[in-house]
Amino acid sequence: METVDLPKFNETFGPILQVLSDGQVLKGRELIRVVEERFYSDLPVELLQRTTKNGERLIENRIAWGKSYLKKGGLVHYPQRGQVQITEKGKVSASQGVGLEQLHSNVFSFYEPENSSRIGFSAAAGEDSPQDLIDAGFEKIEADVKGELLAKLKEVDPYRFETIILMLLKKMGYGDFIETAKSGDGGIDGIINEDQLGLEKIFIQAKRFTQNKVRETDIRNFIGAMSGDTRKGIFVTTSSFDQKAVKKAHDAHHTIVLLDGEGLVDLMHKFNVGVQIKNSYEVKAVDSDFFEYEDM
Repeated sequence: METVDLPKFNETFGPILQVLSDGQVLKGRELIRVVEERFYSDLPVELLQRTTKNGERLIENRIAWGKSYLKKGGLVHYPQRGQVQITEKGKVSASQGVGLEQLHSNVFSFYEPENSSRIGFSAAAGEDSPQDLIDAGFEKIEADVKGELLAKLKEVDPYRFETIILMLLKKMGYGDFIETAKSGDGGIDGIINEDQLGLEKIFIQAKRFTQNKVRETDIRNFIGAMSGDTRKGIFVTTSSFDQKAVKKAHDAHHTIVLLDGEGLVDLMHKFNVGVQIKNSYEVKAVDSDFFEYEDM
């Protein structure tokens, strides 16, 4: 069964030219909307809702990059700021119904071989847009950091691990926390206030496992240790939960949230717990207004 996915940015070349083939002038945003509705509206909603690292819808981003590269290749032009129109070269390609490979070649013909190393021809001529390449790089770095973070959590002192979990929950917006005594806590490692007055409490259990999964007995003991007036609990582990443990938590009268190692490092990365920002990068775009008004 063929996997359905969003089009690569170069796969939008043909649809863009077809929409513009009658020579009409469209605003850039309108072009993106029409291309998506006409050619990609039948894609699954979860695909169409995917975003780039900066929060832009990925389908719109790829169509926009397709438009940009068609312009560089001379197949479309911008008659006025924010407007797009097909060129004679583009009309020929659209009328002949050239295939993706030939169209791809036509678009990238504006790259001069002697400049290929300077502009990164091999990346530009591939199927990934510059935004795709940026996102892929960030995802690789993020995956490496999360892997290292999980390894650190599995090595840290168990008591320190409990404190880290409580710090994370506070960073996520929960109230003040209380660490329980290190012995005789009955399976409860900490208590956090869901509200500032402490009217609603959440019990926390943190298990720093390197290999073993959390089992049903662990969940049962956790539920048994919760006081009668507390109905909410969070069970956190650096490993995972076996099926019986998951079922036990699901069937409990209490509301029990299970957080495994993968979910834990996702949250720590998101809320900057145990990590720090090493570098920040700015992606700049030309300010068209700058060239239309006199500098006072």
